[in-house]
Amino acid sequence: MRRNALETVIGALVIAAAVGFLAFSYMAADIGSVSGYKVLARFDRIEGLKAGSEVRMSGIRVGQVKSLSLERETYFALVEMEIDHSVSLPADSSAAIISESLLGGKFLALTPGGDSAMLSDGDEIRFTQSPVSLEQLIGKFMFGAEGDNNKQ
Repeated sequence: MRRNALETVIGALVIAAAVGFLAFSYMAADIGSVSGYKVLARFDRIEGLKAGSEVRMSGIRVGQVKSLSLERETYFALVEMEIDHSVSLPADSSAAIISESLLGGKFLALTPGGDSAMLSDGDEIRFTQSPVSLEQLIGKFMFGAEGDNNKQ
């Protein structure tokens, strides 16, 4: 009987430690949602970007992507993001989809403009840059190098 009680206490301590590690990793990862104002941006393609991706400015997380949709009339990808209230974006800011690494995911990088007017809730970022496709770059390099050798 005493052995069962000891095993139960040790099991409870292990579960408490696991819950503590999960809570710490959640807080350290800064996964929580951002509350702020909504901003829209249109891209011709958004390869690898997904809802929940980070929105960064100067490498600092300032928001997150809330939703992605396809505009039926123009066939552009419409990205809705939520930007922290403490960050004011000039109206002529730009947005680009950037890779974290060769194998990593994508995030949305904002570059502030110089306009004195600021974006507000529901406004649109007009200057956007779609992601660079690594596969297309490799293909151009491989076939481009081949084509140069044939010209000699």
